Amino acid sequence: MTASGNLKLEATIQPWGNSLGLRITRPMCELAGLSRGDRVLVEVSEQGLSVSRMPQRKQLDAPLSEAELLEGMTPYAAHADELCPLLPSEIGD
Repeated sequence: MTASGNLKLEATIQPWGNSLGLRITRPMCELAGLSRGDRVLVEVSEQGLSVSRMPQRKQLDAPLSEAELLEGMTPYAAHADELCPLLPSEIGD
């Protein structure tokens, strides 16, 4: 890495299906602290693209589980009787 903490690496934009893609190599991922499935923010400017990690969201502890929230739930209590019937075009074949 450089004194500023940044490292510049050369890469090539390549076809990827009907789009273009930029391959992020394993060493680049390791240096940036990225792994498969991570969400990133891509900023577009006159200078090009900038990719950065999205901040990690804190996992909140829910006071009740889904099962506890649905305990005793009936179609009447869920107002299932107020749902509109599906149109034939909304039902998959």
